[in-house]
Amino acid sequence: MTNLKTYHNLDSNDSLAHFRKEFIHQENEIYLDGNSLGKLPRETEKKLNEVLIYQWGNRLIRSWNENWLDLPKKIAGKYSKLLNVKKNEVIIGESTSVRLYQIVYSLLLTDIYPKQLGTDILNFPTDNYILEGINKKFSLQNVNLIKYSQEIFADLNLLKDQIKRKPGIYCLSLVTYKSSFLYPMKDLNMWAEKFKSIIVWDLSHAIGAIDIDLKSSAAKICIGCSYKYMNGGPGAPAFMFIKNELQKKLFNPIQGWFGHKKPFNFDLNYIPDDGINRFSVGTPPVLSLFAMETGIDITLQAGIKSIRKKSLLQTEFFIKHLKNRLVPLGYNLESPQEKSKRGAHITISHKFSWQICQALIKGNNNGFKIIPDFRPPNFLRFGISPLYNRFEDLYIVIRRLEDIVASKEYLNFSTEKIKVT
Repeated sequence: MTNLKTYHNLDSNDSLAHFRKEFIHQENEIYLDGNSLGKLPRETEKKLNEVLIYQWGNRLIRSWNENWLDLPKKIAGKYSKLLNVKKNEVIIGESTSVRLYQIVYSLLLTDIYPKQLGTDILNFPTDNYILEGINKKFSLQNVNLIKYSQEIFADLNLLKDQIKRKPGIYCLSLVTYKSSFLYPMKDLNMWAEKFKSIIVWDLSHAIGAIDIDLKSSAAKICIGCSYKYMNGGPGAPAFMFIKNELQKKLFNPIQGWFGHKKPFNFDLNYIPDDGINRFSVGTPPVLSLFAMETGIDITLQAGIKSIRKKSLLQTEFFIKHLKNRLVPLGYNLESPQEKSKRGAHITISHKFSWQICQALIKGNNNGFKIIPDFRPPNFLRFGISPLYNRFEDLYIVIRRLEDIVASKEYLNFSTEKIKVT
């Protein structure tokens, strides 16, 4: 009864509880994959219907002047508010991978930083793929891939030493995708600056869940997606931040017409835009832009400080019950225990993680279907979104994890993996 009372009290005192109704939910399902793909806001469904039926279906090309042409700047302004930077320092469009390619390639075309690329083994793999591809094109020495003895924490002393020894252009994820480790952003930015280096931050697993102040953290360049905690929809456009002082020193390696200073003059010669819009490429993805706008609106309305406060309470709640009830059954915590070093998702492991994941998703006769995700070799990630996840949800998940192992229910499931886990 004490546990029941605890989560009921936490939910009843939750200042963000009313935001749950802003999203579409499935009956008898607990969704804990917001760190991979956020839920669909109700307003997004209405907005897309209006765009499809009236703006596209009725107004057709006239909608470019009426509603569409300035949409990327409008949304960029909202993201700039969330990140505490100037409106003309953020651009919306393309994917995170394309943005990383553009900005690293552009930096290498200058002599601002040494031509050494680097990252660490905790970074999302696609970032490393991009760096390796660019590295080959420029015929540089190998990407400095910094390795640690484990997959939970970055060894910050080793990381700093590598930046000092091999200064250049580094890419790190502010929150790591596997363990949810949160880097000390300002400290590392200042260190990089000291040794004539720059860190390009990937904010994909952080934005919408972490209070990110790019101004006070001395960040210069950041990229990230909008379909995780920002609830922008599958494949939603990415965002990129470039500090004003750098913008005119950098050139877009993919010279598309929307990056032109006057794109609708249709000049034969390319003249880049004066500001960050020089990093635009092709026609904006209008439907995706409208789909992502409601997510940023809800986040701003809720307030990122309140979101982070609830996130910390929820992850602490989850970890407490994990230690008390699940560790004796063979589960292990694979995220930082110290809350200041942790993002919004919790990662655990078990010898039979994949089978347990399948059991959670299938559900049982009288309970909930629970949607987490699996990452090799044996990690279960629970992406807790404060905007729609309740403490009650977390308690139910803990009980279900307990039952699956105690009853050996996981033995009913195959060890064979599916494509998307």
